Amino acid sequence: MMAKKPVTRAEQVEVVYEKKRWRLLKELRTQSIQTMEFLNQFHFNSIVHGSIARGDVTEKSDIDIFMPNPPSSFNIEMALESVSIPVSRRIIVQATPIHVIKAHLEINDKQCVSFPLTKLRSVEREFYKFGGEATLIMLKRDVRVPGVDKRLMLIDPTPKGHTESNVVGNEGTVARCLNISINTVLDRVRALLHRDKVGRTGVFIKKELLPNETFELALKKFADQNPAVRRRLKFFKK
Repeated sequence: MMAKKPVTRAEQVEVVYEKKRWRLLKELRTQSIQTMEFLNQFHFNSIVHGSIARGDVTEKSDIDIFMPNPPSSFNIEMALESVSIPVSRRIIVQATPIHVIKAHLEINDKQCVSFPLTKLRSVEREFYKFGGEATLIMLKRDVRVPGVDKRLMLIDPTPKGHTESNVVGNEGTVARCLNISINTVLDRVRALLHRDKVGRTGVFIKKELLPNETFELALKKFADQNPAVRRRLKFFKK
């Protein structure tokens, strides 16, 4: 499958959705609401981010639910189990040595609940706003939000669909539109342009947990073995 490549064009383009796309958006949002409502029952706040928040969904769209300030991983897993939400895989992920270490609970091949195992830097928290994020209340109110897709196009929802415009060269405008720092926009632009130039690279850490292994135990093992992980943990304990 080809990854979406950054696009450069000067003009703004209007995209009008067909009925099929509106139906797909409703289906994906309904599924998102169901999982987020279960989490909300246990007072776990979550967001959905990406195309489901923006509205520009396709058949390949995944449901990515993120919990910015989670309790222990054990409590989250117990909560999901108690409402019969199956977890097919438990994965610990860190993109690079300086990035946040995250837990991924894969419900199926199209839906994942993730949360940080280390404190988020402001630029990491704003990453989700950069791509577009929506809360449970926003989904229930059928609110769509602006955000940037992997082509580096700013997706701005309209009643008929959305408009899209180039981010490169308009970073300041995009930062104001999304209410995030320009440093976050510049960071994401650099990352996506670099990925387009050199191709998708592997992540620093990606490990599936054993059935009896907790995320906290796996993180401790990585910290014991890897100086970069220890530095990340020590930095956010200060």
